[in-house]
Amino acid sequence: MRSVLRRIGSDTRYLLAGFPVSIVFFVLAVAGFSAGVGTVVVWIGLPILAGTLMMARGMADVERRMLADVLGRPVPRPRYRPAPERAGRFRRLVNPLTSGQSWLDLLYGILSFPLTVLAFVVTVTWWAGTILGLSYPLYGWITARIPGNQGLAELIGFGDGVLADVILNTAIGVLFALTLPLVLRGAALVQSGLGRAMLTGVAELHERIDDLAQGRAAAVSAEANALRRLERDIHDGPQQRLVSLAMDLSRAQRQLSRDPRAVEAMLSQAITSTRETLDELRALSRGIAPPILTDRGLAPALAALAGRCTVPVELDIQVTGRFAAAVENTVYFVVAESLTNVAKHSHANVCTVTLSKAGGVLMLTIGDDGVGGAHTAKGHGLSGLADRLKAVDGTLAVDSPLGGPTVIVAEVPCG
Repeated sequence: MRSVLRRIGSDTRYLLAGFPVSIVFFVLAVAGFSAGVGTVVVWIGLPILAGTLMMARGMADVERRMLADVLGRPVPRPRYRPAPERAGRFRRLVNPLTSGQSWLDLLYGILSFPLTVLAFVVTVTWWAGTILGLSYPLYGWITARIPGNQGLAELIGFGDGVLADVILNTAIGVLFALTLPLVLRGAALVQSGLGRAMLTGVAELHERIDDLAQGRAAAVSAEANALRRLERDIHDGPQQRLVSLAMDLSRAQRQLSRDPRAVEAMLSQAITSTRETLDELRALSRGIAPPILTDRGLAPALAALAGRCTVPVELDIQVTGRFAAAVENTVYFVVAESLTNVAKHSHANVCTVTLSKAGGVLMLTIGDDGVGGAHTAKGHGLSGLADRLKAVDGTLAVDSPLGGPTVIVAEVPCG
């Protein structure tokens, strides 16, 4: 109920305040544009048009601040084209004329006026119907005593008594009150829709482009980090074992004729080293493209990760079916890296992993009862997870106070 009342208040404030703002905007826009176009032949019209566009920019900023309240989120401000660095005074003066968004601001000031007037009339009408109708029992008995006054009930043939008039007007007030939230919300959305399209549409597109560029950069960064880590793991593990194996085999070859028994021991050790190297390579290959994930999907792959973790893991998978390869890989690696961090740093007794789906988003929650202190600062494992998630338009949130517990929440779009 409180949220409904809050929404009614914000919508009413937007619709009523938008009316005087729109009047000022419309008058200044039409007057400035007419004066500028009418005098452009003698050049003075260009500065007038530029000033009008700057005025429109300021009025559009006011409208954007009002839009944020209606939409329930901040709206981006467009990037107006700045004047060239070495531009002269006149070029800087008329620079607003070169910005397409400035002209959209001006056009909005003209086109929004009739829509704002209509929304204002609807708002006043519905509020008046609600207030006057619901309060009619308080003053209807007085107005009924005015000589020659005919009540609404009598005019429409509902009855000629005061009670009938009170009942009818109160019922109308109840009807207006019940429809008030819907009517105000609809009017606010219609009015704000035009503002969003003309005042923030280009800015939202630019923001989306920036997000895609950041996601691409994050993907490149995550891939580069993964390759560096793979290179380091191969160098520190299988490569060193293979070098040692080659040296053992060379030594065995030299001693083959002199001491066959020593060669037999060396070959046995070499076989053991070969098996250990194969195990390491299999582990590394699971980090690149785990076959169980490719063949069977997320649930079996996460179960395998949980089984290999040295900390007991409580797994709760609430999703079925398969998802895009990029989504499954991202979820898998987030869980794998998180469980590795838990095993290495958390000193936890138990870890929980929950995967669910809400709408078109996979919700991954990983918690432990360890010492806490995890964060996404650069140079830490979780920063790589944040980059990997950003590459698929996902997000990562970490709550890990010192002393624990730690909760990691990842959201991955899967629609």
